[in-house]
Amino acid sequence: MSKQRIGTVAKAAGAALKEALGKVTGNRGLEAEGAAEKAALRARPAVAGRRAGG
Repeated sequence: MSKQRIGTVAKAAGAALKEALGKVTGNRGLEAEGAAEKAALRARPAVAGRRAGG
């Protein structure tokens, strides 16, 4: 696994943890922040793929 992939997986885990903690504690701000980070991570590969394939 490349260093870049490991970093992405670590960021995704952190985002999921933030979202889960927000749900458990009732902190909607933390939950929204985690969800936004996850969405940003999902969007990045799609954009990179379009650039490489285009």
